[in-house]
Amino acid sequence: MNIAIIGTGYVGLVTGACFAEVGYHVICVDCDARKIEHLQHGESPIYEPGLDDLVKRNAQAGRLRFTTSTQEAVEQSEVIFIAVPTPPLPDGGVDLSYIESVAREIAAHLDGYRIVVDKSTVPVRTAEKVAETIKRYGRNPIDIDVVSNPEFLREGFAVEDLMKPDRIVIGVGSDRPVAAMKAIYAPFDAPLIVTDTNSAELIKHAANSFLALKISYANALSAICEAAHADVKAVTQGMGLDRRIGTQFLNAGLGFGGSCFPKDLSAFIKISEQLGYDFRLLKEVQQINADQMRRFVKKITHALWVLKEKRIGVLGLAFKQNTDDIRTSPSLELCRQLLREGATLRVHDPKAMEKARVVLPEATFVEDANLVAEGCDALVIATEWPEFTRVDYAQARRTMRTPILFDGRNLLDPVEMKSLGFIYHSVGR
Repeated sequence: MNIAIIGTGYVGLVTGACFAEVGYHVICVDCDARKIEHLQHGESPIYEPGLDDLVKRNAQAGRLRFTTSTQEAVEQSEVIFIAVPTPPLPDGGVDLSYIESVAREIAAHLDGYRIVVDKSTVPVRTAEKVAETIKRYGRNPIDIDVVSNPEFLREGFAVEDLMKPDRIVIGVGSDRPVAAMKAIYAPFDAPLIVTDTNSAELIKHAANSFLALKISYANALSAICEAAHADVKAVTQGMGLDRRIGTQFLNAGLGFGGSCFPKDLSAFIKISEQLGYDFRLLKEVQQINADQMRRFVKKITHALWVLKEKRIGVLGLAFKQNTDDIRTSPSLELCRQLLREGATLRVHDPKAMEKARVVLPEATFVEDANLVAEGCDALVIATEWPEFTRVDYAQARRTMRTPILFDGRNLLDPVEMKSLGFIYHSVGR
């Protein structure tokens, strides 16, 4: 089967590479000529474990190609996936201009029946609008089916999630595209849900919002645990072993960030308002997330008293481990707040340093995580990279001005850190 993927971001590139890996011929399209040139030379624009090898292997095998020509992709493919950005608007809604633009481009080059698949995260009823747009701008009578096929990829685990998905959701307006969509996903061996397009579009926003709710619940518990002198890790473990609840997304910390949860949560609140429902529960999830960062900064300020001219080391800049994505990163927000208070920063991240230099020009970037603490008044763990459990904290303690450690991800053992001489602060413990 010949497949086109329009958009080579996290979703589009991972989807294209994995489809090629199972034997399909895939052509990936992007309007960014520089990005396409890098991809044609085997250079991935993003860090995602396992992705580089997939791209190189399948490009060399001739199953994966890259182009800036939407016309080439449309003419040579039977199924066209749209995987372009859907950024947030100031009012919390979703900017669908990229989706609309791609729909018009597809319309201009259609020469027969195609299945057009919305892979981007979009508000309910977007599939209907995509179908209307393609039919409106097509030069000839248009014969298409528009399918909603939301992605459920975690950054840092995206290849694994696509190759071994929990479920596959296919939203359709008729039975005609169902067989082809089932055939595409047959190699991935996962439960497959066929529903209408509106339900499929709601599933993605409902799922991400619920996961954000779980994180905020754990963070709210962390405040209660601190006040009660309890251990939030023990509390959430005791909860999570209940199979009805589960342990995932119950880790207290600095709060959620990234390109999905904040955007999708705001979008679902806005979508609900437009449909006549005030989703107050999700508004409180947002508030708890914002409060968690304020509480952590207050904890640092209380310990150091005055932040002006204090030197603080920060371990972690990406919004989570196993990615170089810094979009809506809690770590970066923490850095900005510390800088506004007059602190100077020494920072490190295993993968996100290059991207973070652009947005944190005032910080000193340190290539070795073991050297971040030198001369610092405090050290902060802001991202849950496993590498940070292997830092030589005994040496870090010896090089610090004052041995204060703030573990924003509860990575370390409080007893061990105190035995090394640290004044140790974590979240909810």
